Amino acid sequence: AVAWRAAPRLAARLALGRRGIASCIDPSVGLTEDQKEFQKVALDFAAKEMAPYMAEWDEKEIFPVETMRKAAQLGFGGIYVKPDVGGSGLSRLDTSIIFEALSTGCTSTTAYMSIHNMCVWMIDTFGSEEQRRRFCPSLCSMEKFASYCLTEPGSGSDAASLLTSAQRKGDTYVLNGSKAFISGGGDTDVYVVMCRTGGPGPKGISCLVVEKGTPGLSFGKKERKVGWNSQPTRAVIFEDCAVPVGNRLGSEGQGFSIAMQGLNGGRINIASCSLGAAHASVLLAQEHLTVRKQFGEPLANNQYLQFGLAEMATRLVAARLMVRNAARALQDGREDAAVLCSMAKLFATDECFLICNQALQMHGGYGYLKDYAVQQFVRDIRVHQILEGTNEVMRMIVARNLLQG
Repeated sequence: AVAWRAAPRLAARLALGRRGIASCIDPSVGLTEDQKEFQKVALDFAAKEMAPYMAEWDEKEIFPVETMRKAAQLGFGGIYVKPDVGGSGLSRLDTSIIFEALSTGCTSTTAYMSIHNMCVWMIDTFGSEEQRRRFCPSLCSMEKFASYCLTEPGSGSDAASLLTSAQRKGDTYVLNGSKAFISGGGDTDVYVVMCRTGGPGPKGISCLVVEKGTPGLSFGKKERKVGWNSQPTRAVIFEDCAVPVGNRLGSEGQGFSIAMQGLNGGRINIASCSLGAAHASVLLAQEHLTVRKQFGEPLANNQYLQFGLAEMATRLVAARLMVRNAARALQDGREDAAVLCSMAKLFATDECFLICNQALQMHGGYGYLKDYAVQQFVRDIRVHQILEGTNEVMRMIVARNLLQG
């Protein structure tokens, strides 16, 4: 039987390069030498520092702070943040490659790191020089951690209807309201918060950076989740929470635009995390079909299962190409970048969930046991079809673009 130890073993196979990986699904194909090096560093880290602990972090709901700080030492705390404030200054495609690689070791932890990176990029891009230098270095080193606060109990997909208010009183904003489903909530240090400073609709929304310890900031209970258990999720609550005007990113009314621009990259990031989980699941299925025997021969000799594996590999490569195409478009500032990011997020998260689920099915009853890594990949990537904009909203964005064209 292929037990949990298969997860780090397969991550090690990835880290060693192409050996043991069919060329048709090799994630290094088409990359530059620099990108292959980034990928190798990330795969090595995933194999040695993440995969061996993935099950424990899930079971005990451990937020692996020290492991993430080790990742930050490799430049993974601010991958697409400018170097003058501690970032790595890499491209969106480089970032996608790194998150895909890290996700083979632990998808849940990598997904949090992708959200953290998005927050730091928002401060780096829209913050003043003073704000950049105050917040970004400690976030890039992961001495401090960040959370993205957009969703509310009454506004998920309809984000522009958010109700959390910020009333200006002299040099401060007084925040009241709450945010729901916040990754890292309660355990992180910096909260990038979308709040209403003006009238209804997106033009009345501004963006504030709220620091942990601010009077009036509190947190709900830790949510019990199906997956993503290596990162805490809580409500973030503001009760007459006084935030300096100097913590506002951009101008009043720019918050919704900042949030959406952050999410364009966030959608590529989370799709990349799905790619890593799917790739690992294909390799788990490949190994299981080879070693498991039924009716006197290996499952790999069954043509039905061969065809299923072929379809999984095809879906994986198609999704990877779509994600990398969107990453290039975003990096180049193309007019169609936002819709391509939505298409990539929709396609990759849907297809990669199917791949992981099919890999579980190929394991039979073993796949449903927590001793086997494949079930955790299934649980951890299911939420990717919901967050960073549900896949239903992704369809709306694509359709709107087509019908307005």
